[in-house]
Parts: sequence; C-alpha cells; structure tokens
Amino acid sequence: MKILSHSVDVLAATSGGWRIWSLSDGYVDMEATLLRDADDKPFPATVQADDLVRLSVNCFVVTSPNGQSVLIDCGAGGSWEPTMGRLEKVMEEAGIDPASITVMAATHAHEDHVSGLLTPDGRALLPKLETIVIGEEAIAPFHAKTHLAAFRSLLKPVRDGDRLAGGLQVVALPGHAPGHVGYALRTDEDHFLFFGDVVHVPALQFADPTLSWGYDDDQPTARMTRLNTLRQAAKQGTWIAGAHLGRPGIGQVASSDDVSYVYQPAG
Repeated sequence: MKILSHSVDVLAATSGGWRIWSLSDGYVDMEATLLRDADDKPFPATVQADDLVRLSVNCFVVTSPNGQSVLIDCGAGGSWEPTMGRLEKVMEEAGIDPASITVMAATHAHEDHVSGLLTPDGRALLPKLETIVIGEEAIAPFHAKTHLAAFRSLLKPVRDGDRLAGGLQVVALPGHAPGHVGYALRTDEDHFLFFGDVVHVPALQFADPTLSWGYDDDQPTARMTRLNTLRQAAKQGTWIAGAHLGRPGIGQVASSDDVSYVYQPAG
C-alpha cells in the first residue's frame, strides 16, 4: 500500500490500481468498565465507574480500478454524541463527492455505523445511493431504527463469501452484533480486511485479544473471532482497517506466539 497523503482526519492510499481512504467521523468517550476480562468482569479490576476510554470512529472508501466507489460504514450522523457526525466535512477534505457513492457497505447496524446515512442536520449524506449492503441478521436491527426508515428499500442482505460488484468479499465476523461482517479486498499488491468492531480498545486488545467489550452480544464468540482474525492477519500481512482503531484507522499486526500482537498503524 502506498500512502498518498495523511492528515489527522484523512489517509489516502493506493494499492494495485485501487484507491483507499480512511476517514474520521470523530470519536466517542465510553465507560472503561465496558472492557471485560475472560470472566466477563471489568478490566482492570481497579477501574472506576467514571473512568473513560476514547474510541475513534472511522469510515472507509474503496474505489476500484474501474471507478466504482464503496463507502464502508458511515458513522453516527446526528444520532449520538456531537463529537461524531463529521463524515460529510471529512469527505470534502478528502476530495470525495458524496454523490459518487452508490453503494454503502455496513459492517453491522449499530448507531455509529449506519446513522450517518443522515447528516446531523437531517439530510441524506449520499444523494445517489442505490444499495446498502448488510449482513442478513442485521436487517431487523436496521429496521428498528425508525429515523432510517427511508433507506429500508435499499437494503441488500449478504452472507459470508458473497462478492460485491466492486470487488469486495463479505467475511462473517460473528460475536459483536447480529450480522456483523467484514469486507476483504485483494489487490495485485495487498490484502485488506475492513473488520468493523473486532477491536474496540486497541491499546489493550492487541496485546491481550481475550479482553472483550461490554457491547459484544456474544463475548466468547467475539473473543474467538478477534483471536482468529488477528492470527490470520499477522500470518498473511493483511492490512486491517477498523471502525475503532486509533487514527489513521488502518495498519498491520505482528506476533511471535499467536497469543499477543503488536499493532503498527499505517504511515
């Protein structure tokens, strides 16, 4: 992967004729007690109820050699904290026209991944959007978000192994949320995995992937998904791109023991 530019909010890169952007939607501070050990107890044991951890909120755009662009996740819009919902402004900084995006690929249906379909002032972010790709089991949670009712007709359910028209392949990443999926991309030069919420607190979960997150629906399954994903990424030299990895939200991992990992951000 060749980095073309790198600012606080935007990383732009190329790989084998593809363009890849990592875009910041902002950040959210959450209770540190959500970080759990293998016994589902807050970690570390000394954590206090008012201790906070800061999670970056990242979105990604990939453009194929034939010019088709896909937005992977779209942030929180105006649905959550005002520290998020910056995607429209950051796309402008990156030189990406929202009207050029006809496909949005959601990793799952949590607020900070789909509510950015609407800008904080209530406009549709992507005026020419035609399709929202989403895991089958994430359809019902998406429908439960009444503020996104206008987008229901655009939903296209996908399963593990499905290929999108732009070249991305769906990868099941169970445990965090219903229908949680990632999107794999192989260029002539690199392998990428856009893996949503496999990791929430990178400062701790790479060194100890058994640490889980309170919002993981099925923590043992999410833990196993994280272990398997990091093990494979380290062996294959995969570029991992995560919704909550610290900026720039994309990098690689290395391990000597398949137990703990060292994360190296791009750039």
